[in-house]
Amino acid sequence: MPDLLRIVHRTEYRYDRVVQFGPHRLMLRPRDAHDLWVEDASLSIYPPAQLRWKFDPFGNSVASASFTDPADRLSVTSTLLLRRYSTENRRGGLGSSTAPFPFEYSADEKVDLRPFRRMHDPEDETIISGWIDRVFPGRPATALAFLSDLATAIHGAISYSRRDEMGTQTAAETIRTGRGTCRDFAFLFMETARSFGFAARFVTGYLHDARAESRGMVGGGATHAWADVYVPDEGWIEFDPTNRIVGGAPLIRVATTRTPRQASPISGSFVGRGAALRGLDVVVDVTSEHVRD
Repeated sequence: MPDLLRIVHRTEYRYDRVVQFGPHRLMLRPRDAHDLWVEDASLSIYPPAQLRWKFDPFGNSVASASFTDPADRLSVTSTLLLRRYSTENRRGGLGSSTAPFPFEYSADEKVDLRPFRRMHDPEDETIISGWIDRVFPGRPATALAFLSDLATAIHGAISYSRRDEMGTQTAAETIRTGRGTCRDFAFLFMETARSFGFAARFVTGYLHDARAESRGMVGGGATHAWADVYVPDEGWIEFDPTNRIVGGAPLIRVATTRTPRQASPISGSFVGRGAALRGLDVVVDVTSEHVRD
């Protein structure tokens, strides 16, 4: 039985005076798939905007918003009604995977996955290698167990710290500070997995679990980030090192990209002589609804 979820994602930028908005890029609508079905989706924008939809290079749905009217605030509310099918059910249980580690991608997979196998910051590889040898000395013999234990090691070695500023730390910065947001956890996991030869990509979306607080989960009430890794014979598998989730239903995908920078839910520009951003509010509400067959 799928979970029927209503997601309301409100973002408001406030400025100290009236400004004119340039084009804005909105990445707020997931694509239908066997594990996620979009029942309904809507956008409410102030000031009014004209939308043009397209698919980006990764197949994500992206809207380009064009504005005519100036204003001293920009408000975007995305409302989604989604059917979420558990990844555990579709895969018959994660424990069934027997792909070995070390592993070898097929010839076609090597070609198709090449952009996702390259480290974004190859100069950090030595730092990552030395650090991961200390916090993750064991090397399980299967790929899935290796990645699961890697996510657990990162979870235990890095402290979660919410940060409202945009951007993602490099893997080396997260190792040096020992702290990070969900974006930083995901990117460190990606770069480390890539250093071991895996293809990895960045995922942005939402976290929903009715027992999240009792389980000690963090990342709810706002957008959330995690990583996908391509496991031989299994395909893309979700790993959330922030909460030690592997292939879990609480992760609600909106978009997947090669780098964190490409996954910003809202990005754009404004023009106004001497104008400055006065405040930014982001609120995400995820609620379960009655499933109607």
